[in-house]
Amino acid sequence: MRVLLLDAAPGELLDRELQRLLGHGLAVTLNLRRVTDRAEARATWDGRVDFADFDAFDEPTLIAETVRDGVGYHAVKSRGGVPLRAAFLTAATDPTLANRLRVVGRAGAGTDHVELAAAVRHGVVVTHTPGSNANAVAEFALAQLLALTRNLPAHNEAAHRSRWTTPAAPAVELSELTLGVVGLGRSGLALAERAAALGMAVQGLSRRPTGSSVPRAESLDALLATSDVVSLHLPLTPQTRAMIGREELAVMRPGSILLNTARGGIVDEQALADALRDPAHPLLAAAVDTFEHEHAAFASPLFGLPNALLTPHVAGMTRGAMATAAIRCADHIASLLDGRPDGVPVVTG
Repeated sequence: MRVLLLDAAPGELLDRELQRLLGHGLAVTLNLRRVTDRAEARATWDGRVDFADFDAFDEPTLIAETVRDGVGYHAVKSRGGVPLRAAFLTAATDPTLANRLRVVGRAGAGTDHVELAAAVRHGVVVTHTPGSNANAVAEFALAQLLALTRNLPAHNEAAHRSRWTTPAAPAVELSELTLGVVGLGRSGLALAERAAALGMAVQGLSRRPTGSSVPRAESLDALLATSDVVSLHLPLTPQTRAMIGREELAVMRPGSILLNTARGGIVDEQALADALRDPAHPLLAAAVDTFEHEHAAFASPLFGLPNALLTPHVAGMTRGAMATAAIRCADHIASLLDGRPDGVPVVTG
């Protein structure tokens, strides 16, 4: 079975990922485009894997490489959410290919990069690794919160300019704040547990029962109006797209903070930027790790706002989280290709 790694695990994790895939008896093609040391990868793995070198985020190039010489692949794996839309899925499952696409795997949580309706239509199974980065995301959200409540970016910038600054007003401690967690999945619960341990009052909102002891808000508006900090932990779906817009931001508690480590499309970025520019708006600051447009298309109306802490979708990128995701994804792909779907998370829409 042939597998195309669109973007392999970074650094030393690359070897572990390739060993796992080869250990399952899979024939691997490694795309070198995002590999840090391409020469070393070639020298180490030459004769055991095949190589390609292309921009997977360029759809025409992705399609051309996937169907090159009419061979095709049984599975493709991504890490950074390479968009896999209808045109790609149609081409990759063309009956004339020697090997038609059967499985799409993501080493990470979420499958919004895949056009799921098209995948179902073409008989492609989509899997991912939910929970693999939950602790990493929870830690990052706490880091965002601490950076904003203690105004670390501004103090750091001032110190680098030889300016000795003191706060205009004393900072609040976390134990003085209420945290509202929207989405009580693995990462949301991990954050709730850590925040409670630091003395924060915590409340949450979830679409389904979780069995956790986190108190539940009656509605999104109720949570927004009674939380000093709101952290988003939801998948991007038609139901959650733009769920935080102008109306929702307007009901937030005065002096509140919004954290988004989930998906950019959940928040209306223009509405968020307008709120942060307005000194009379109740929203004080926001920390955003995920954006509507990312990678080569990275652009946002939040650019340049001093009360917006922006990071390039790195919340889940710890060594432990990425290793877990890479190994689980390799195992999921192998199980699905071998006709053993039991226990493998599959997303159909």
